[in-house]
Amino acid sequence: MVVRIRDVAQLAGVSVGTVSNVLNRPDEVSSDSVERVSRAIDELGYVRNDAARQLRAGISTTVGFVVLNSQNPFYNDVVRGAQDEAAAHGIAILYGDADEDVARQKLYLDLFQQQQVRGVLLAPYGDVLADLRRLRRSGIATVLVDRFSADSEFSSVSLDSVAGGRLAMEHLIETGRRRVAFVGGPFQLRQVSDRLAGARVAAEDAGVPIDLEVVPTEGMLLEDGLAAGERILARPKRQRPDALIAANDLIAIGLMQSLTVDGRLLVPHEMALIGFDDIPFAAAAAVPLTSIRQPGRQIGRTALRTVLEEVEDPTSLPRQTVFP
Repeated sequence: MVVRIRDVAQLAGVSVGTVSNVLNRPDEVSSDSVERVSRAIDELGYVRNDAARQLRAGISTTVGFVVLNSQNPFYNDVVRGAQDEAAAHGIAILYGDADEDVARQKLYLDLFQQQQVRGVLLAPYGDVLADLRRLRRSGIATVLVDRFSADSEFSSVSLDSVAGGRLAMEHLIETGRRRVAFVGGPFQLRQVSDRLAGARVAAEDAGVPIDLEVVPTEGMLLEDGLAAGERILARPKRQRPDALIAANDLIAIGLMQSLTVDGRLLVPHEMALIGFDDIPFAAAAAVPLTSIRQPGRQIGRTALRTVLEEVEDPTSLPRQTVFP
């Protein structure tokens, strides 16, 4: 049974208003009433509804955060950074995993709007412009995370993924690789398309002929890397690339597992491999993985600070924070 404030009032023999004053302004209530109400609360196990109180007051101590896919440890770092910053401001994070599903992402955004959270952080999947505008109309500040806001309509905190893709390709070219495959997908994810774009820029600027092909994957998980590795190994040796750029570390680890199982291929001697994110598992792999590092916690902290600043000053212009 849900215990309500009127149940506390009835047991204590006071009015509902007196109970409310004990909870919110105890200095305005007699010590006898405070004692009676406190005993009733303890006996009934009453828990105050802070969410309702905050809605009535027009404030909230929660920020919603929807991530692209929680199976990627990179997003765990981002969320932890946001949580660290939120705790410093007395705020809690409500967390949702879209799992690369537009419908699930919208479900969380609708829920956060109904809860009237103080702000929303979103590592988005697909086209979210209509949802972001709807949140803004309802007075909820929103910041994109791990996605650059190209139109600058909303604030964003992201990594320069084009530069990251370029660095990965330049590293492989410097080690003498000339037949490179970019492995990743889906390409409607801005991070993936940006990393491929950076790799293409480096290939075009190399000064030597570079053969860059794309090996698409359905997703960004370890099993997608495993499947891509099997497809590459199925080719005759002369048709295989001599280096791979993985769109993230989970794909890279999947590739490494499929390529090296039973000694089928030596990494990096026969085929070089570079990932993206520098998750903890990258260094712990059987062959330590070269990777492009993202400052996940710093991204999360910055995103949380940005959304709180927009709450404090709704007239502030959107800001695009891009980490190198």
